Amino acid sequence: MLLTAASAILPTAAEAQRRNSISLVRDAEIENTIRAYSAPLFGAAGLSNEAITVHLVNDRALNAFVAGGQRIFINTGLLIRADRPAQVIGVLAHEIGHIAGGHLARLSDAIDTASTAMILSLLFGAAAAVAGSGEGAAAAVLGGQQVAERNLLAFTRAQESAADQAGASFLEQTNQSASGLVEFLRIIGNQEALMYERQDPYARTHPMTPERVAALEGRLSRSPARNAPDTPENLERFKRMQAKLIGYLDGLPATLRKYPQSDTSLYGRYARAFAYFRGLDFQNAIKEVDGLIALYPNDPYFHELKSDILLNQGKVAESLPSMQEAQRLAPNEPLLALGLGQRMVALEDNSRLAEAIDILKKVTVREPDNGAAWQQLAVAYGRTGDIGMASLASAERFLVSGSYRDALGQAERASRMMKEGTPGWLRAQDIVAAAKDGQREDRRRGGR
Repeated sequence: MLLTAASAILPTAAEAQRRNSISLVRDAEIENTIRAYSAPLFGAAGLSNEAITVHLVNDRALNAFVAGGQRIFINTGLLIRADRPAQVIGVLAHEIGHIAGGHLARLSDAIDTASTAMILSLLFGAAAAVAGSGEGAAAAVLGGQQVAERNLLAFTRAQESAADQAGASFLEQTNQSASGLVEFLRIIGNQEALMYERQDPYARTHPMTPERVAALEGRLSRSPARNAPDTPENLERFKRMQAKLIGYLDGLPATLRKYPQSDTSLYGRYARAFAYFRGLDFQNAIKEVDGLIALYPNDPYFHELKSDILLNQGKVAESLPSMQEAQRLAPNEPLLALGLGQRMVALEDNSRLAEAIDILKKVTVREPDNGAAWQQLAVAYGRTGDIGMASLASAERFLVSGSYRDALGQAERASRMMKEGTPGWLRAQDIVAAAKDGQREDRRRGGR
């Protein structure tokens, strides 16, 4: 679920503004929704679904952008404010059009030191985001977001038009209507008359022209898929995603206005369960989620939510069965597996450590950039007395977060404690080399 039991590491909106930072979140269900929306588009674009990563940015502003080659960043604000799935899918199609067209790579000569540093820190933050309990993981990423957006992501109008047409083509190839993209671009077009400070970032980084909308509308009028509706599956995912985000991020009063107690739908109960949870009303949160589980016993995310509610009350042992059930129902979800491993470590029952280590190792294989999994693995190894492996796991954690000095220190410590030539020792040497390269690159950028 969004955010972790250790959610204090996530800056509030006001704190994020003061620190000139952004927050990245992890959530298994929402990531699955975005993957489901994106996968057909990737295929149509001839891109590997595995090679592209979609990151969720915890920001209320309407925005989405590409950075770091094949990474798409999409704000929670865009997901909440969209009216229907086709608008979100249309934005994804447009951004995939930028990737397929190599637009970001063509701007490399225009990237200055400040924006480079920001994007690198952003990507490190994505790698190191704490993804606990299958909830969201959050990482404050220092850097000038506005500067980077303006310098790195201000594509030319020609590139925007090309991305529009490419996105529309991907939608047509997958029998989806580009009407959602047109609707979204109209929203952006209406913002261009606003003062810069009042515009959503998307309006600033994706410059609009009436010709772009007209070109898309002309193409849409000729498309065989122009009237294709949102599929029931996409609508279901969309409504659940919005209920979760609104319940978790908007607070109880706003949630009850949109999902009053009289709303007994899945979405109403789901949103209220999150809102009560966030408001520390655990009794009503459990009541809502138990009602959902009674109606939908095979939904892994309802069991995950119940586990998280119990965990946040300090009931670690009681939270374990619900997370076990969630992971059983969705065995291929690394964030749910991470949540299970974390609980086993938090039990402080050494008899569960071997199982926890096995689970966490599998998570790191699936997500080698998951800093939280490496951190928990380090704790688990440390508790077993295997300090060499604990140091190696810590080195991995620091490496993915870009903390090269700490990565170097932990890797050197691990290599001293391991037999030369073993797989662990060899990996420690790799990290030593990578950390030194990272330090040199940091010094080079800093010396420009």
